[in-house]
Amino acid sequence: MLLFAPRRSTFERVGKTGASRDIMTDSVNLDGIPAEEVDGFLAYRAKVAGTNISAQTLLATDYLNHFNEIIMLLEMVPDMPDCLDEAKEWQPKGYQDHFRDSTFSDKELAIEAYAHVPSKFRRPFEDILAQMNQNVFETIDRLQKIIDEENGHEEMLKDAARMGSRNVQLLMDRASAVIHGSDRAMDQSEIDGMLNG
Repeated sequence: MLLFAPRRSTFERVGKTGASRDIMTDSVNLDGIPAEEVDGFLAYRAKVAGTNISAQTLLATDYLNHFNEIIMLLEMVPDMPDCLDEAKEWQPKGYQDHFRDSTFSDKELAIEAYAHVPSKFRRPFEDILAQMNQNVFETIDRLQKIIDEENGHEEMLKDAARMGSRNVQLLMDRASAVIHGSDRAMDQSEIDGMLNG
């Protein structure tokens, strides 16, 4: 296992001369990060220190707020079917686009850092996001079908809304795990099992 101890942003006095050197107390696991990605990752890892951007991955959980809105709307549809029209207006938003439009305090840094997220985190993160987006649209279609074909059958609406929002939430939890350093990719059968279980 290759470990690297990057620099800390706070300084420690060393020796009689008062010279400073930086020492990082924690280490980062570079296993699985291609050599051509290491320098950019380490440079931005130092830049994100002390922010709400994960130094493990260079990703920020603030991005997941985009999905909180649609989960809330889906959950409201059984009681207020008109919310489905608002849910239909929801659109996927790329990570960097989310931050361009956000009030996140370190939004420019989040946008820049995304280009340096190691592929071992970026690939599973983007795969999960694609599955989340697909799940949102499938749930919206399912809810619309119940409204159109079943005259808005209340129990069917509740079940479909609950299952759809639960599935998006489960995927959000998985995306959050990646943001915090899990590089374990899920294959399609695992995702299907999680969503159907």
